[in-house]
Amino acid sequence: MFDFWQLVNNENMKIYRRPRTWIMLGILLVLTLGISILFFSFNTDNTLTMWMPFEVCATVAILLITIFTVVISAESVAGEFTSGTIKLLLIRPWSRSKILLSKYLALIMFALFFMILLFAWNFLVNLIIFGYEGDVRMGQDMAPLQYYTLMHLFELISLIVVVTLSFLISTVFRSGGLAIGLSLFLLLGGNMITGLLAFLDYGWIKYLLFLNLSLSQYLGNGGPMIEGMSLGFSLSVLAGHYVVFIAITWYLFNKRDVAS
Repeated sequence: MFDFWQLVNNENMKIYRRPRTWIMLGILLVLTLGISILFFSFNTDNTLTMWMPFEVCATVAILLITIFTVVISAESVAGEFTSGTIKLLLIRPWSRSKILLSKYLALIMFALFFMILLFAWNFLVNLIIFGYEGDVRMGQDMAPLQYYTLMHLFELISLIVVVTLSFLISTVFRSGGLAIGLSLFLLLGGNMITGLLAFLDYGWIKYLLFLNLSLSQYLGNGGPMIEGMSLGFSLSVLAGHYVVFIAITWYLFNKRDVAS
């Protein structure tokens, strides 16, 4: 077990030793801080609470975290083929499944680290600038902190599914650039296409992946995008996709010929 966590630690070092990781983090911290300061500068009548800028910052930050994590995930396996290090990795005394699992766990830890850090940073910045306001009610009569904690938890679940899809694409393709490009296309294009399909009256649409990624829709009073959907339904659909993505990824990586 210790040897396996050493393998996970090696994958973590590959992520955090790269300057781009810290550039990504810097962009998120500075951008959310700038948004909060911008809100404060226009709050001339002092009627704005901390929760409006908090929500805007959270929405922007979660989108960027998803994009950044997808980029790293898409290159995780494909980048080893691009750089030619995949053979050196596979001759080590670890099974292919352990190698793949270590990469996957490192990605999940990266996503979790960024999500928790940005939640804490966003909350602290807006608390200092605007002061705490806990008397308002949000969503289904929830306190703001409870509401946004659930929102971040739901977004983390969706992020894990998206990262797993990107990880699958990384396993399929040998080119890191192609894997990144296709992953971002599916992420951004999939959301737009699914949003358009949501207006069509077809029963099968509610089983589409991207239509169920927005778990935060169940926190509000407006209800789901399509009648018949619920939080349990969306979680079940995401779980089904997740299992399929994991199964295909492990099968392909264990069967892949790396001789060429």
